[in-house]
Amino acid sequence: MSDWFGLEGRVALVTGASSGLGRHFALTLAAAGCIVGLAARREGYLTSLASEIEAAGGRAVVLRTDVTDRASIEDSVARLTAEAGVPTILVNNAGMAQGASFLNAKDDDTRAVFALNQMAAWNVAQVTCQAMMTAQVGGSVINIASITGERPIGGAAAYAVSKAAVIHMTKIMALELARHDIRVNALAPGYFATDMNREFLDSDAGKTLLKRSPMRRAGDMGELDAPLLMLASDRGSFMTGAVVPVDGGHLVSTL
Repeated sequence: MSDWFGLEGRVALVTGASSGLGRHFALTLAAAGCIVGLAARREGYLTSLASEIEAAGGRAVVLRTDVTDRASIEDSVARLTAEAGVPTILVNNAGMAQGASFLNAKDDDTRAVFALNQMAAWNVAQVTCQAMMTAQVGGSVINIASITGERPIGGAAAYAVSKAAVIHMTKIMALELARHDIRVNALAPGYFATDMNREFLDSDAGKTLLKRSPMRRAGDMGELDAPLLMLASDRGSFMTGAVVPVDGGHLVSTL
């Protein structure tokens, strides 16, 4: 099936690759034949992931990166370009959650959420797209949003608003970059168990939430693979500005 997407030899950059969805996205792209740039702060985790990819016959480049620091982003894109080529696929995934309501959210926590989820995503996309344009190559940007950016939830106000910003950023980028043969879409996962939310999903409140969604369960990470590969590849060549939910029907639920 991976051959069907035609991604062999393409260079992909994945942020937040040290754990959770980012780690899974990196493995998925590597299995599809991409050379994957692994960007995150925890270099030891990236090195372990790169060894796993290479043991399976793939290729990865470890990029210790602080995505809240533009200079660090620029350095990582330059190193990936020098070692493997200009990235023509970006999975803009790095993010964090902060569990507080609007009235109770603390300024420092809210700033940290927006610095990582929105401003860092903006800078990573800008630097990577500028590299594509300088090299006169097209590409695909996949911003990792969330269904919470489209449907409000209680108790995670800053996270939800930051993901709404990512969704609108996706549409603005798509409008501006189509003329440069750069497609920009967002993948909006529903509830998948990761280090960021596993404790909540295992709680009584989390179990109640899942029971209210049409499929009554959390997603399996493998269920994100086909949407990711479609958006990354030429199989999605006429898609830009789209927000693709993978949520077990959560957004269409009336509960």
